Amino acid sequence: MERREVVFVDGVRTAFGRAGPQGIFWKTRGDDMAVKVVRELIRRNPAIPVERIGDVIFAATAQVGDQGLTLGRDVALLSGIPQSVPGFAVDRMCAGALTAVTAGAGEIAYGACDVVLAGGVEHMGHHPMAEEVDFNPRFVAERLVDTSAVTMGATAENLHDRFPQITKQDADAYAVRSQQRAAEAWQNGVMRATVVPMTVFTGDGWKSAERDEFLRPDTSMEGLANLRTPFRPGGRVTAGNSAGLTDGATAAFLAAEETARELGLAPKMRLVAFAFAGVEPELMGIGPIPATKRVLGQTGLGLDDIGLFELNEPFAVQVLTWCDGMGVDPGDERLNPYGGAIACGHPLAATGVRLMAQLAYGFQERPHVRYGLTALCVGMGMGAALLWENLGAGH
Repeated sequence: MERREVVFVDGVRTAFGRAGPQGIFWKTRGDDMAVKVVRELIRRNPAIPVERIGDVIFAATAQVGDQGLTLGRDVALLSGIPQSVPGFAVDRMCAGALTAVTAGAGEIAYGACDVVLAGGVEHMGHHPMAEEVDFNPRFVAERLVDTSAVTMGATAENLHDRFPQITKQDADAYAVRSQQRAAEAWQNGVMRATVVPMTVFTGDGWKSAERDEFLRPDTSMEGLANLRTPFRPGGRVTAGNSAGLTDGATAAFLAAEETARELGLAPKMRLVAFAFAGVEPELMGIGPIPATKRVLGQTGLGLDDIGLFELNEPFAVQVLTWCDGMGVDPGDERLNPYGGAIACGHPLAATGVRLMAQLAYGFQERPHVRYGLTALCVGMGMGAALLWENLGAGH
């Protein structure tokens, strides 16, 4: 049997909220956030009969509490998808939604499914990072990993140590650019096309969660210069050049290319190849470098063939190390044209589909671009990279 081609049909997300009691989603369940994006995805794509969905795959890093009941099945049932449609949960931390997509793509490629619904959710307010994790003492006792590996901000400081040419000023300048580009994206359409407003209950009554809570369009170098460095005295990583702790959910439809034709869908992009890679856990931010090289090696494409990059921004220094390792100028117009996680937030397992939805919109705006990349680093020392082909005309 020949492998079937897999296409990305559509992807949506909630607004991304500030984690904690002051955040818009504090009184909202994590699984209900996932249900919202699933229902909206189904509403937006009426040509896909829900009974044709072959699997529902949802990722979360904290698979406990309101994110703990085999999320894919849980969310499918709560969303009104027929009971005949199965579901499951995955965890690859920050690459959760990316892994949900690649797992679903494998099912489609092998003919097990025609359509897959994949996404991720992370309520970091309800489930702070590592709060309910019991780390094996062998990690430290046998020096399997450096103790800094479990604190993401500490790994970002380690990157500054390893790449001393990347200064705090460089990181702050990148953060300012991310905020400016995200502000433009909210004005110009990409966010309206991908963000699903959600009515939520708060301490002040019912409100609409419709805008990312970390947006600071007036961010300046002067404002960032004197922020405290919580991970190290005199360090270089601050709240201003990092993604905040975030609540959010994402969901996407994938389909076999032949099924998309049968149903009359207009898919936005085709999955060309994907790769995951492992690196030193205490330097997890360099993970996208070997993953990107691996996926390019699979396809024979070069970096110059890629017209758009959607790279996650947990820390500015992490993006800058990828730029250094891949030979890309941080100001390159191909890189995160709509801003990134420094401006919108990074709800761990949900982020991957945000990157895809923004890439798909970028393809639509740039029909001359043929290939794009979605990539991110992953806690405990990993990287992920997915290569996509623009299905729009003109390239």
